[in-house]
Amino acid sequence: MLNRILTICVLLLVVVAHVQAQINDEEGRKWNQPVKPFKIIGNVYYVGAAEVSSYLITTPQGHIILDSGFAETVPQIKDNVEKLGFHIEDVKVIITSHAHADHVGGIAALKQATGAQLAVSIADAALLARGGKNDPNFGDRFQFQAVIADRKLRDGDTVKIGDVTLTARLTPGHTKGCTTWTMKVREGGKEYDVVIIGSTSAPGYKLIGNAGYPNIAEDYESTFRLLKTLPCDVFLAPHGSFFALLEKIKRMSEGAAENPFIDKQALTRYLENSESNFRAELKRQQQERTTNK
Repeated sequence: MLNRILTICVLLLVVVAHVQAQINDEEGRKWNQPVKPFKIIGNVYYVGAAEVSSYLITTPQGHIILDSGFAETVPQIKDNVEKLGFHIEDVKVIITSHAHADHVGGIAALKQATGAQLAVSIADAALLARGGKNDPNFGDRFQFQAVIADRKLRDGDTVKIGDVTLTARLTPGHTKGCTTWTMKVREGGKEYDVVIIGSTSAPGYKLIGNAGYPNIAEDYESTFRLLKTLPCDVFLAPHGSFFALLEKIKRMSEGAAENPFIDKQALTRYLENSESNFRAELKRQQQERTTNK
């Protein structure tokens, strides 16, 4: 698991580096490979690609979509929503995990297709409005179509449609406005806590002396503390490999007796590996800084 997360962090740099030219590299095409849409649990559905996630949360009063993937992922999302028997024009709110091009590159197109309200954190709303320019870690390298948020969220704010409530927990570090979403779902007469994290990786980030994000390390620290407190039965994330998406799909297709997405320890395992990676990189940069003094 540790090696997998390290690999994904490296690949993120490779893939996003091609965003301005769209998906012209082999790894990006792999990340954007279609998967058959399916119900994860309750009213939560997967409508994204193999590695860049997108979630549909349904209600009789209208639906919510979390993340768009790349710009090229949007046609897949639209098709997937329809394949599940829902209608893209019934999406009323779009929310995001964090403002990087592989997760929000298609937000503008998705917003136009649905007419939905866009609700994002205050800090990520600014980055979305800049189209990814002046990112504190990536500069102007990984741009996407700019889009203006209709609603700017603070920690603890909620998005409600019908009897569904999603709570935004700010988990900064990966971006200044990185957001983890929590909600409760019911299935089989039981209630489950769903956590969809915003990301805790730090791929090539400057964790010390980052002029564009001076408190980045402190933000990661607070994020890890918060995430450890969240009750979680179903752990989801913006990258499929973070929560073993393809493996769990395979288990479902093979007729698993229990829903493989219900795993009370999945978030804990992810955080242990992710925090270990963060601390190792922070220590390396601290030692490097001391050596270079």
